[in-house]
Amino acid sequence: MISISVVSHGQADLVGKVLADLARFPDSPSFEVILTKNIPEQLPFSMGHFLYPIKVLENSSPKGFGTNHNSAFQLAEGEFFCVLNPDIRMPASPFNLLLETLERQQAAVIAPTVLSPAGEVEDSIRRFPTPLTLAGKMLGWGDGRYSFSVGDEAFAVDWVGGMFMLFRAEDYKRVGGFDEGFFLYYEDVDICARLWKSGRRVLACPKVRVIHDARRDSRNNLRYMRWHVASMIRFLGKHWLRLPNTDEM
Repeated sequence: MISISVVSHGQADLVGKVLADLARFPDSPSFEVILTKNIPEQLPFSMGHFLYPIKVLENSSPKGFGTNHNSAFQLAEGEFFCVLNPDIRMPASPFNLLLETLERQQAAVIAPTVLSPAGEVEDSIRRFPTPLTLAGKMLGWGDGRYSFSVGDEAFAVDWVGGMFMLFRAEDYKRVGGFDEGFFLYYEDVDICARLWKSGRRVLACPKVRVIHDARRDSRNNLRYMRWHVASMIRFLGKHWLRLPNTDEM
């Protein structure tokens, strides 16, 4: 079974859409949804409307990305744990091929290709950031993303974006889940680095596609930008000069 963790930040309309997407895939492996309300909100639908189990967590005050998903993991009963943003749309079931590939290649986590609503490949599959590559990104020299085509075979990557990550639950538990010292950014980069350091692989699966209506808050909101910069500094302090060489593993 897959335990799917979805966190709502007052996004009832998006939550309703992602839950409806999941209901359209009767041939998917069995799953449960753990829905976290990060702020108090009324949902315009009944949990009984869906034919799969839904557990609800309600926060009295907002918590960070990693804290929310770690709390959901405590309720998870599946042998696989999926972190899923509510703004992800799934034109077809992503789970069968992702699970098959994860099992066949014996990896810890796998992610699909993430497309924008316009059909462009997003920057969710990248190499680990370093001071040099971050400086290059600011100068327009590239953002460290891998070069691949939609439909390519699965391949090992440094890290995958947190909008859709499918973990083997035992590996998520083994590394202690997300580092809650990060509040909103770099949790995904950090957990992938720790998985690689533990001897486990991270995969991208270009044959599976989902759509993400990305909201780049850190580009136009000072508070989000501060969180982004603080997380970047925390990540570099924790891992720089100690990043795993994934090309040799």
